[in-house]
Amino acid sequence: MSNQLSMDTVQAIHALRAQGWSRRKIARELGIHRSTVSAHLRSKPAKVPTGSEDSKPAKVPTGSADAFPHAEPLSEPCLPTGPEDPLSEGADHFPEAFGEESSNEEDDHSRSRCVPWRDVILEKLAQGLSAQRIFQDLSNDHDYVHGYDSVKRFVRQLKSLKELPFRRMECEPGAEAQVDFGQGAAVVDESGRRRRPHLLRVVLSHSRKGYTEAIEKQTTDGFIRCLESAFWHFGGVPKTLVIDNLRAAVSKADWFDPELNPKIRAFAEHYGTVFLPTRVRMPRHKGKVERGVDYAQENALKGRTFKSLREQNEHLWDWESQVADTRIHGTTREQVGKAFRERERSALLPLPLERFPFFHEALRTVHRDGHVSVEKAYYSVPPEFLGRKVWVRWDGRLVRIFNAKMEQIALHARQEPGQFSTQNVHLDAKKISGVERGAAWWLAKVGDIGPETRDWATAMLLARGIEGVRVLMGLKQLTDKQSRDDIERACRTAHSYGDYRLRTVRKLIARNAPVQGQFEFLEEHPVIRPLVSYSEFVKSALRKEPNR
Repeated sequence: MSNQLSMDTVQAIHALRAQGWSRRKIARELGIHRSTVSAHLRSKPAKVPTGSEDSKPAKVPTGSADAFPHAEPLSEPCLPTGPEDPLSEGADHFPEAFGEESSNEEDDHSRSRCVPWRDVILEKLAQGLSAQRIFQDLSNDHDYVHGYDSVKRFVRQLKSLKELPFRRMECEPGAEAQVDFGQGAAVVDESGRRRRPHLLRVVLSHSRKGYTEAIEKQTTDGFIRCLESAFWHFGGVPKTLVIDNLRAAVSKADWFDPELNPKIRAFAEHYGTVFLPTRVRMPRHKGKVERGVDYAQENALKGRTFKSLREQNEHLWDWESQVADTRIHGTTREQVGKAFRERERSALLPLPLERFPFFHEALRTVHRDGHVSVEKAYYSVPPEFLGRKVWVRWDGRLVRIFNAKMEQIALHARQEPGQFSTQNVHLDAKKISGVERGAAWWLAKVGDIGPETRDWATAMLLARGIEGVRVLMGLKQLTDKQSRDDIERACRTAHSYGDYRLRTVRKLIARNAPVQGQFEFLEEHPVIRPLVSYSEFVKSALRKEPNR
């Protein structure tokens, strides 16, 4: 057959392949097609008997060590042993699965026709696009003129590439704790009602020391209470807490910038730790606690039922100290409790002087009257927050109100239901009535007009009492249209008459009336009879006999 190779060529193929040569390089050196090289490499080399006529020395290919006697032998392969990355940049060859279209084609064209668009295809695979969609996009947007089968084979080969091995991350003592939820053992009460609580486990990443507690619901308050119990159980606080994106802690999942629940942020600030949520659907990011939850379920709870949640937790706490802490961990090869006592306990952050203050919190919308409602009582906020949402935290004594940046904008004492707590600083000046400002405030305002006005206003308040506040408001309003001199003159005239009506002051301003004159008392005058005359008149009247 015309395409049958000699025995020496076949042996040369296997010898060069054993030295690490690629199929492409072997084909180029021996002057044969690469598919032929691949076919012979798939078959075992034939053994040639010693002394046979065909046992001629193999023809040494150009460039081999025997062709250059002074060159060093190829003691080490030129390429790394083991599987070659057919897609790596600068690779010498592409395997047949990458699209050797036909053995009759030229060698330069025997590789996959999709190689020039490799980066584009990888990007589209990362977007989750199918091979059919990638073929359409290549044809429409990237001037791809070949067939769909080439794209399909190339995509299949890309998907078959093995992932890199996972990297195991070990932590320094006290650096990290991982937190996760599982399902606890069944609780069967006296009535026979059966329920399955949640199981929270906290594992210190260095020593694998754990804390386990069963709770009814995954609420924010319950989550915080369990974490706090774990801290006090450890006798310190880890620097970071790796958690998944549970709703009790994470308001909006985002690997780069997650949005935590405000109460969770306050808890972290109180204890000086940091929450680090994992990437969504990446449980291996907290693999230590993932396996820790399984361990607690299988070793401590499997096959058990409890009469109450408290009974289950007491069992878990005993199990932690007597079983989990005394085991030799399969990875660290150390006793968990001993590693914790010797290295990790002292590396934890110190506990604060008091526990995290318990409070309720909720998102509230500011009403049209500038107040928010908290358990049927009402508390004012600054006017610029009208209609906006604010965070409200309250306990038995205080109500704190925060803006979207969690900056405190108001602080109130707790009120009874139906009561209002309104601070004057939260009222716009236009919305404070004159009566609310008080007589003293208005008296000071009208006193600025002049001394005559102040004297009249003071005497008016003494004469009219609380109703005089509105008179002061009207008197101050006169300054909008009247001059201060006219008001001063009118108030002086009204004061001289002893008239303390605002309408009188207005009329005096309009008429510009003079001040009432003062007359001296005259004891003697031609038209006035002397007092002696009146004395005689009285005496004569008394001497007269009364009519009978």
